[in-house]
Amino acid sequence: MNIETNNLIKTYNDNTVLNLTQGYSRLIFESGKINGILGPNGSGKTTLMKIMAGLIPQTQGEVLYDGHPGNDDTPMAITYSSHRPTLFSRSVYENIAYPLKIRKYPKAEIHTIVTELLNEFELSDIQNHNAKKLSGGESQKTALARALSFSPKVIFLDEPTANIDPKNIRLMETALLKRKETQGLTVIIITHNLSQAFRLCDKLTFLDQGICRFSGIPQGLIESSDSIIHDFISFNTL
Repeated sequence: MNIETNNLIKTYNDNTVLNLTQGYSRLIFESGKINGILGPNGSGKTTLMKIMAGLIPQTQGEVLYDGHPGNDDTPMAITYSSHRPTLFSRSVYENIAYPLKIRKYPKAEIHTIVTELLNEFELSDIQNHNAKKLSGGESQKTALARALSFSPKVIFLDEPTANIDPKNIRLMETALLKRKETQGLTVIIITHNLSQAFRLCDKLTFLDQGICRFSGIPQGLIESSDSIIHDFISFNTL
């Protein structure tokens, strides 16, 4: 699914936190690509993502899904996960199975899909543990497995690998790359990790103070003459 935004503005209590009428006013997050969103804290990254995911309304502007406004079917084709996932006080297995159950998948198919995900994310040994009591890394892996369970068209990820070890970062990145190649999954990911952005993403969008200062291929970000982007890169390790 291709996602396009045009002239988005988001205002809270007369405070404009996102103003995409300046700089790059039209953003395209390409279907079947991994699209990264970068920028300092408070730059509007999560606000932009939540608008595109349909979690909050924009104040002005439009979001198009494959060229059309969202409809009642759009939420069933997308999923959202953050570095502080909301998991149910049920087993890891039941958490991963939940999106399949609400979409009325047959029980046998649910079991097959969940078992494969438990193995892929190295969660089989803790599948009966209460998800509310997992470590940070286990929670993030469970949340990503749950988000991928129903083969969404788009996945929105807000710093999904923050504060976890390199082995599990690699595991989660591999899962995303695999589905991009085999399912044409569109990934939109917020990350503060420049190495991850350049390792994983086909396209990068850079926000600062609610304004988009760059959107294009990763190499273009490095070559940008924008002083704010240059400073951001200088203080982050590639």
